[in-house]
Amino acid sequence: MSTPGIIEAPLTETAAPATAPAPTAHKAGQEAPANWSGIASLALGVFSLVTAEFLPASLLTAIASDLHVSDGAAGQAVTATAIVGAVAAPSIPLLTRNIDRKRVVLMLSLLLLVSNILAVTAPNLPVLLVARVLLGVALGGFWSMAAALAMRLVPDHLFARAMSLILTGVSVATVCAAPIGAYMGNLWGWRSAFVAAGVVSLVAIAIQWIAIPRLPPKDHPSLKVLAELLGRKDVRVALLAVLLVVSGHFAGFTYIRPLMEQITHMSVTTISAVLLGYGVGGFFGNFAGGFIAERSERYAIVSGGALIALLAASLWVAGSSPVVAAVAITLWGFAFGAFPVGFQTWIVRAAPDHAEGAGGLLVAAFQVAIASGAIGGGVLVDHVGALGGPIFAVVAITLGTLLTLRYGPRGGGAPVAGNAHF
Repeated sequence: MSTPGIIEAPLTETAAPATAPAPTAHKAGQEAPANWSGIASLALGVFSLVTAEFLPASLLTAIASDLHVSDGAAGQAVTATAIVGAVAAPSIPLLTRNIDRKRVVLMLSLLLLVSNILAVTAPNLPVLLVARVLLGVALGGFWSMAAALAMRLVPDHLFARAMSLILTGVSVATVCAAPIGAYMGNLWGWRSAFVAAGVVSLVAIAIQWIAIPRLPPKDHPSLKVLAELLGRKDVRVALLAVLLVVSGHFAGFTYIRPLMEQITHMSVTTISAVLLGYGVGGFFGNFAGGFIAERSERYAIVSGGALIALLAASLWVAGSSPVVAAVAITLWGFAFGAFPVGFQTWIVRAAPDHAEGAGGLLVAAFQVAIASGAIGGGVLVDHVGALGGPIFAVVAITLGTLLTLRYGPRGGGAPVAGNAHF
C-alpha cells in the first residue's frame, strides 16, 4: 500500500483537518492512485502482531522456568490471546465507530507495543497474561479492519493484490518468528525476543503515522448492523465456508507433528525442515492466492481447498512415506495461502457497505474455526491415532470447498458496489 499519493475522503463525509497536506482533487471519473505505502505499513503491522502471537510457542519452556510455573500454565498465554482476539474482532469496530480509522490503527499498534513492553518486564504469569490480553485486543481489532482499510487505500481492481501483500506479513512471521525467537531466547533469554518484537512494532507505528492518510469513519457498525449482516445469505455462506474449510485445515495442521513422529518416523531435524518448507510454501501461496482472487475469490478458495483435501488424503493413505509427507506438507502451506485473501475478498464484496463489521465477523469465524478444528481433530487423534487430523481435514475441507463451489461469489473481479474513489 505504498504510493506517494494521498487518498481523499469520500465527498459525502466532512473530514477533520488533516495533519498531512491536503489531497489533490481528482477529475470526475479519474481513479485515485493506490496508496501502496499505506498497504506496506499495514503488512508490517500484521507481521508485528503475528510475530508477537507466535513467540510463546517457541519459548514456552523458558518462560515457564523463568516464571516458576508449569508448561501448561505458561501455555495459557497463547489461549488468552486467541479468546480475546475472537471477542475483540467484532467489538473494536463497534467501540471505535466514530473515530478516524488512522487513529484507531495507531491506537491498536500502540497497544501491541505496550503488550511487548509488559511481556519483557513481566515478573510473574498474571502480568504476562495481561500483556497477552492486550495483544488479543490489538490482534482482533487490527484484523477486523484490515480489509476495510485496504478497500479505501487502493482502487477496487487492486484490492485482492493489496490483501495478498498485507497477508504476506503473516507468511513472513510464520517462517521467521518461531526459529528466530528460539534462537534469541537461547542466546539472551526469552525476554530478548519480545524486545525485538517491540522494536518492530515501534517501527510499524512510525510508518503507519506517515503513510496512512486521515480516514474518517465510513461504515458506522452497530449491533443492528451485525444482525443485518448475518441476515444476508452471501455473508452467512461465507462464514459457514470459513468454519468448514479453516477448521479442517487446523485439525490437520495442529496435529501434523504427531503424524510426522508416529506415522512417518521423522527425526526432529527433518520435522523442523519440513515445517520450514510449510512456512515458505505459505509465503508464495499468498501471492498465488492473490493472483487468483483478483480474477475470482471463489476459484481461489476452491482451488486451495481442493488441493488441501487431496494432500490430506495422501497423508491419510501414504503418510508413512517421508517423501509423500514432506511434499504434501510443503504444498499444504502453499495451498492454505489462498484462503485468507480469498475469504477477505469474498466478505467485503458481500458487504461493501459495512466492510468493517463484516471483517469482524470473518475474524471471529476464523477464531471459532481454529478452536473447533483443534478440538475436533484432537478427539479423532485420541480415538484413531495421528491420522485423525488428516481424516477430519479431508471431510471438513471437502464440504467447505463444495459449498463454495456451489454458492460462492460469481463473476470474480467485479467492482465492489458502492466503493467510491477515496
